[in-house]
Amino acid sequence: MRYKIAFAAAALPFLQAGPALAAGEEPDFFAAALCQPPYSTETATRLYEAAEKLAKPDTSGLGAAIYHLPAPISRDGFVTQDVVFAGTSVGVLLQGKVAAQAAERYHLEPEASHLFGASTLGFARQLPDEQQEMSELGLISIIAREGPAMEGKTLLACEFVSNEDRQALEAYEKQRQ
Repeated sequence: MRYKIAFAAAALPFLQAGPALAAGEEPDFFAAALCQPPYSTETATRLYEAAEKLAKPDTSGLGAAIYHLPAPISRDGFVTQDVVFAGTSVGVLLQGKVAAQAAERYHLEPEASHLFGASTLGFARQLPDEQQEMSELGLISIIAREGPAMEGKTLLACEFVSNEDRQALEAYEKQRQ
């Protein structure tokens, strides 16, 4: 199955090699999508390495590697079987168009931008300042988005957006008004 997901942030490889998960430790992809812990290249790398051991990625989507897990996982009434790594985001593809329900459950607010048409419905919540461990470079948010290329699924992700990318998106939105 092909997924085409566009993101405002450029697709970047994970820049740092982090330690592997401890022996016997199961990766919690759903928690990572909820920024538990907040995004870091070290955490993303550990999750990426764990996903690599579970499945082969579908990289046909724009800037994304999607791993179809051997079995579904669920939390808070949502179900996923797909883990997504895109640029500086780690997330899951929830079954169904459930962005509004995820927004309600995780206290997300409507997004002003539709990410150059890639998102038809989007919600986000920036992490509190004390959890913004990379604030000098950008901001970390939990996002839930639906879009025409997601084939009836909802992206729930922990997303790091650089200050430069955020400024470019804000300038683009101003021009559109």
